Amino acid sequence: MKKILALIVVAVAMQAHAEEESDSDLPEWMVDKITPVHSRVSRWVSSTSRGLDGFFGTDDSLRVENQSYLRLSQEFEWRETEDFDTDTSLRFRLDLPTTKERLRLVIDSDPEETQGTLEQQGSQSLRQDQTDRRNSVVGLDRLSSRDKTQNWATKFGAGVKLRFPLDPYVRMTTERLWDVGDGPWQLESYNRLSWFDSDGYSARSRWDFGRPLDEVRHFRFITNFQWQEDVDTLEFSETIELNRRLSRRSAIRYAGVMVGNSSSNPRINNYYLLTQYRRSLHKDILFMDVIPELHFPRDSNFDPRWAFTLRLEMLFTGDIQEPRD
Repeated sequence: MKKILALIVVAVAMQAHAEEESDSDLPEWMVDKITPVHSRVSRWVSSTSRGLDGFFGTDDSLRVENQSYLRLSQEFEWRETEDFDTDTSLRFRLDLPTTKERLRLVIDSDPEETQGTLEQQGSQSLRQDQTDRRNSVVGLDRLSSRDKTQNWATKFGAGVKLRFPLDPYVRMTTERLWDVGDGPWQLESYNRLSWFDSDGYSARSRWDFGRPLDEVRHFRFITNFQWQEDVDTLEFSETIELNRRLSRRSAIRYAGVMVGNSSSNPRINNYYLLTQYRRSLHKDILFMDVIPELHFPRDSNFDPRWAFTLRLEMLFTGDIQEPRD
């Protein structure tokens, strides 16, 4: 299995070094199948979001940038000593930018509050109930208009988890971006406080410190903290990451991660290395991620354990650029 993973990484990296004239890796017959479906769904996303925005907002809804999207992904996962697994995820966001108070309707099958501990998130593994679609949420976010490079950008949201009985939630998110000194270093902060009726309170914070090394490479230090009432312990992770753009359609990430918990008596639960290769398979609407990982978990006496994830993702949006979360 180790040789297979190595061959896959080498093959995709060698392919990416050649800058293709085409915007697609797909055969013509597959393009003919995908294009009509993608066009219909993207038009529906755009017309629905702009129609609702026009109803609640102004006539400018037909002209302003709208970052509504639907993202469908399919993951195939393998972990040493465990069974092969698959997972389907759907994220749908309707943006209403011209309303008096900017609103965003969110339908999410994989909200961050249901993704388990930091160790489970990092290893691509999920809690037992994560594959249960009852974790999907639908809600409304109110966005501040503040520029996060000048002030804290704050977002308030509320909604329900789609289960019976309905599970209400509220949450607040803050973001900030600073330039550090006169150099190219930047520090970005993302923080969220949430409450779900079934799970109680949770809090998470991410601090991202990085800089570009040149036109194609970017270096980052990422620190995460997380606390969940049902787990009732403070978790933390430290990541060193190098991102490199291989071509206009592909990029690769190398990362080393340390995951632990407790503030009074820190304990490291897992070390792991990963490589993530991402490629646009077709005109920036169909993407592929190849992610081999090597873990050293405490529960196996830090003996090495291999993991591998293949992810396919399709993006439906009415606007040209890819929307950001």
